[in-house]
Amino acid sequence: VAPAEISLLNKLLRTSLVESSHRVEILQRDPNSPLFSVKTFEELPLKKELLQGIYMMGFNRPSKIQETALPIMLAYPPQNLIAQSQSGTGKTAAFVLAMLSRVNGTEKYPQCLCLAPTYELALQIGHVIESIGRFCADIKVTYAIRGHRVPQGAVLQEQIVIGTPGTVLDWCFKRRLIDMKKIQLFVLDEADIMMDTQGLSCQSIRVQRPVFPTADSCQMLLFSATFKEMVRAFAIRIISNPIVIKLREEELTLGNIRQFFFICQGREQKYRALCNIYGGITIGQAIIFCQTRRSADWLAMQMSQDGHQVGILTAELTVTQRANVIQHFRQGKEKVLIATNVCARGIDVQQVTIVVNFSLPINERKKPDFETYLHRIGRTGRFGKDGIAFSMVESQDVRLVRMIEEHFQTKIKQLDPDDMDEIEKLQS
Repeated sequence: VAPAEISLLNKLLRTSLVESSHRVEILQRDPNSPLFSVKTFEELPLKKELLQGIYMMGFNRPSKIQETALPIMLAYPPQNLIAQSQSGTGKTAAFVLAMLSRVNGTEKYPQCLCLAPTYELALQIGHVIESIGRFCADIKVTYAIRGHRVPQGAVLQEQIVIGTPGTVLDWCFKRRLIDMKKIQLFVLDEADIMMDTQGLSCQSIRVQRPVFPTADSCQMLLFSATFKEMVRAFAIRIISNPIVIKLREEELTLGNIRQFFFICQGREQKYRALCNIYGGITIGQAIIFCQTRRSADWLAMQMSQDGHQVGILTAELTVTQRANVIQHFRQGKEKVLIATNVCARGIDVQQVTIVVNFSLPINERKKPDFETYLHRIGRTGRFGKDGIAFSMVESQDVRLVRMIEEHFQTKIKQLDPDDMDEIEKLQS
């Protein structure tokens, strides 16, 4: 699955912030730079309309990354910033506040430009701007994305432009819709995804290059979920004298996840074991992982016939279809999400209490895919909560369970798939 798709699904899932206990690291070039952090939004130089908007979004206090990043972004004179932080930590809201603070609503021309790697991510950023800026009636947003046609000879009056690199290049240099010399704030979001997408990094540099002559008056912000050497080298190429802040990514752990396995002969007995789990344990929401789409389709049909509300997430769905499935699951319209590995990484739903491996993840050598197993069962037990993971295996595959135990230095207890008393004891 493309990294951009995973990022989009995360943005759709996370209506509230991911709480992180990790400290923010600050790497600043200028030791005399007066950096500080804030604990409330009122401590920041924000207009009352923006405070209203941020509270309407459900943000009661700044997140870890916002505490440190917002004072830098809103400082005068403007400071260039490179920020590394995973999805869900509030970085989009942070640079949106910076854009809405920098623009002059009485001036009707583009003043802020934000690049995103895909059409869908650009729209998602725009929705955040429209939500936080709902009380700023004089500030408007437009989208430089495929399908958005601007009439020949038109003059842009919107102060904020969100777009993808190819279309923004066209608007800047071919159609002359954006005067880069008037851009006061340039944001490059999802830089690591730009790196993974052929041509986007070059396009981003071509868009940004005309800003160099006005670097003193144009603030540059770059955001990335990861900060590998490739991203670091790219960032330094396009941003001069940046302050760098990093929030370490949360590490998945098995410490608070109880793991069990059933030995089942065929998918029918696996399904009976699954029904017994549902009969013996109170379940908030569950994710069930299948190795193939055919298996996922069969299981979804069986559960639907038995009256369960089921969503299904496979690679054949479009981005829009996947987003709809994820939204319904997050909103609780379906209690069960059946997924292939498309959903194994980076997707967090706080209500998930149980993960079921209808089949264990294996690699091309028929050995356990340890990383995928970790990410699969890591969907439960999120944010420090306890979770339960069940794996269904056939007798010849018990060796895979033993290999997983050895690899993670953990214990996976065997249960009888037909022993309801044993399953019911798990509830306590």
